[in-house]
Amino acid sequence: MDTWKDKLVSRFIRYAGYHTTSDPKSDTFPSSPGQMKFAIILAQELESLGLCEVEADINGYVMATLPANASGKWPVVGFIAHYDTSPDFRGDHVKPVLVENYNGGKIMLHKAGGIVLDPAEFPELLHYTGQTLITTDGTTLLGADDKAGIAEIVTAMERLIHSPGIRHGKIRLCFTPDEEIGRGADRFDVKKFGADFAFTIDGGELGELEYENFNAAHATLQIKGKSVHPGAAKGKMVNALLVAHRVISMLPPAQRPESTENHEGFYHLVELNGTVAEARMEYLIRDHDADKFRQKKELLVQIATGLNAEFRYPAIKLEIRDQYYNMREKIEPVKYIVDLARNAMMEAGVEPKIIAIRGGTDGARFSWMGLPCPNIFTGGINFHGPYEFIPVISMVKAVEVILHISHLVTKMKKKG
Repeated sequence: MDTWKDKLVSRFIRYAGYHTTSDPKSDTFPSSPGQMKFAIILAQELESLGLCEVEADINGYVMATLPANASGKWPVVGFIAHYDTSPDFRGDHVKPVLVENYNGGKIMLHKAGGIVLDPAEFPELLHYTGQTLITTDGTTLLGADDKAGIAEIVTAMERLIHSPGIRHGKIRLCFTPDEEIGRGADRFDVKKFGADFAFTIDGGELGELEYENFNAAHATLQIKGKSVHPGAAKGKMVNALLVAHRVISMLPPAQRPESTENHEGFYHLVELNGTVAEARMEYLIRDHDADKFRQKKELLVQIATGLNAEFRYPAIKLEIRDQYYNMREKIEPVKYIVDLARNAMMEAGVEPKIIAIRGGTDGARFSWMGLPCPNIFTGGINFHGPYEFIPVISMVKAVEVILHISHLVTKMKKKG
């Protein structure tokens, strides 16, 4: 590999070593101290590379500017990535492993734990035969979601700084905390960021380009039963756990995550605990279609209302909170930015794969806050667990796409 590719790999491996797992139970912002420490280190690195207006604010947002290297009235483009890692799996003491010239066979990640990256289970591995992969050591996640995105953005900016022949306009960067727990956009200042549009570099495999995602809501059901001695319970007991089972049985089984794909939405039961006297359920409600999303929420309301009427007391207290919405509604009026990313990929020799995100992204919330923000691949595969890996060539291509976007913006006219 040449020098900048070596820097890209070493930069990502260095970033991966920092413990930045977000904490959903914390009420601080960022939610974990390691995130703020990393934000400060990252800001120092950006300053050392020569970027301007570098700041790591009290909320952990790291912003920076690469000034235009030519005159022109072009849009200001932004690139955004998050530095927290998922609390779903261990994210401390991450030790990435380089697998050079992958031979198409099994990769032993952790012998003692029997953790194997096997193409029989993960057939996508075979797409990368002959390439260099970065894997976990089997005991942690890797953190390519989204430290690969940060490494790719920073490396692209470093290349632009040292490549005056690549004409570009003003570029704004932001690296955010707590995306993995849905808080990454909570204190983001769109006006301060000052971009006309942006791209999150937070997608998966090579070529992914996304500008639509789920509408999302979180539902909590607090169930109050009636606990009576089972020997004298006839006509009196209401078992809160069985009420929870009734709720589950009244939701369509075909609309569970394990039975859905593509644009199909779902109800996802993420927590259930309790006793005869009381129980608690948490559901994630997801759908790309706004009408179907509304209908899913209404069905849950109807179920709770119906059961309360059946039991003749408020057995179920239901709370539904919207989390984010499909960015497509905000991207469609400015679809040219999707075309910009598609053209940049083709110039980089990458086949664009426009897909719908079966999840959420900070880009969705940014888009609804007034900053149109599609999502672009990092190259990572199998996020949030020990089987996570990323091909180096996919990271290289992500850098090249960022470079092409930066240049192609100078062929656009600033709107308004």
